[in-house]
Amino acid sequence: MESPTSFFALGVASIFIYLIYRIANWLWFKPKKIEKFLRKQGLNGTSYKFMFGDLKELVQMSNEAKSKPMSLNHDIANRVLPFYYNALSTHGKTCFTWLGIKPVVHLSEPTMIREVLNNYNQYQKPRAGNPLTKLLARGVADAEADQWVKHRKIINPAFHVEKLKHMVPAFYVSCSEMLDKWGETVTKESSGEVDVWTYLSTFSADVISRTAFGSSYEEGRKIFELQREQAVLIIKASQSVYIPGLRFLPTKSNKRMKEIDREIKASIKNIIDKRVVAMKAKETSNDDLLGILLDSNDKEIKQHGSKYGLSIEDVIEECKLFYFAGQETTGTMLVWTMILLGHHTDWQRRAREEVLHVFGDKTPDIDGLSHLKVINIIFHEVLRLYPPAQLLRRMIHEETKLGNLTLPAGTLVQLNILLSHHDKDTWGEDVHEFNPERFSEGVSKATKGRATYLPFGGGPRICMGQNFAMLEAKMALAMILQRFSFEVSPSYTHAPHSIFTLQPQFGAHLILHKV
Repeated sequence: MESPTSFFALGVASIFIYLIYRIANWLWFKPKKIEKFLRKQGLNGTSYKFMFGDLKELVQMSNEAKSKPMSLNHDIANRVLPFYYNALSTHGKTCFTWLGIKPVVHLSEPTMIREVLNNYNQYQKPRAGNPLTKLLARGVADAEADQWVKHRKIINPAFHVEKLKHMVPAFYVSCSEMLDKWGETVTKESSGEVDVWTYLSTFSADVISRTAFGSSYEEGRKIFELQREQAVLIIKASQSVYIPGLRFLPTKSNKRMKEIDREIKASIKNIIDKRVVAMKAKETSNDDLLGILLDSNDKEIKQHGSKYGLSIEDVIEECKLFYFAGQETTGTMLVWTMILLGHHTDWQRRAREEVLHVFGDKTPDIDGLSHLKVINIIFHEVLRLYPPAQLLRRMIHEETKLGNLTLPAGTLVQLNILLSHHDKDTWGEDVHEFNPERFSEGVSKATKGRATYLPFGGGPRICMGQNFAMLEAKMALAMILQRFSFEVSPSYTHAPHSIFTLQPQFGAHLILHKV
């Protein structure tokens, strides 16, 4: 007869063998089976590599691209997204790569892209990977299904056009402060070199502080600095394979990310607490984003009950999203606009003539801003060449039919916005040229109604703040053109790179002249 010890040893051995099989299946057999499944459907792609997939090549190619600048032209995809640019050039615009053990299917067909964007319940935000990457900002951008509907409903009033009108004075004050600082470096008789990226980043942060929280940039400075540091740490974390449980290890990076998160939440909660007290005492208006959000949330709770409203934690996350998305999107859009207009001075002249025709030397107002047609098509072309976000990812949780493809559960679907915006088949031989005229008859005409232009995403989950960003950018550019002309400095180094949004790696050095 077998001894109890033998039975125990046999049981332990069986469990060990089972665990080894599960791990081997997770890290090797399942991905290789998916690869074979995708290839049978006619898809080409990279070969799966154990555990890491294409992560090593992705990081290596990105670091190599960032190590050297490029000439001042707009064919930037190979520098900004070198791995994906190379993969799609090699395997076709509809192909697959690997993000660790997850297959990434790249889509280029506009009908497929539209289906992914419109069917947000089927194609959801990715949940896999390091949970610490969610510390930067969640809110409505991260919510799904019923939670997304609830968040969107409560937040939506903050971005109505009527509400945005009340924010124009804040745009003006923040921009005036920035231009006054520029003026100190440029006398009427001379010119001066300015790194406008530093100022535009501060300006857009100041605007969010004023319009979201009614406070100045000085009060929000610490939050912005922390968000920027958090973004760098999170990009680093997202470029490595995550093994469940690693977030609990007390590594230097993990501890710092959690510490930053606590500091940001505490700062925002302090702002919210002060606002709630002031609102109850009727000592403040509700014209800023936070006031509108709290008021909308309060009404929803009173009408339908607390489960239909947002918790304080939810409100904090929405505020973090205001801070991050609001600052990043407008700041990057404006800096690339100034670089492009500093390079293409004929378009700068046309834009200035339009501004002076509409406003003269008067303060721009919301009605006049809506009549800036030249500036409007300039912004569309800037966002085509230099979109703030270069890609969108969605995950499917069950086997899904998409066009002529069958995608297995767990597949990531990637929409390469930058590559789509730079696709010669869509935009023509002058795809890398700055030509705002292509939008002279509107976006729909330029794209022939296809889902090929996505600077703010698309479908029901299109960026809620796009009208806010465009209004702020128009106000700023109009005021800049009223007071300054500019050209790209000889010291400018052209090096677009991505830190969540597309930014100039070495700043944006322009020569300014007073008009």
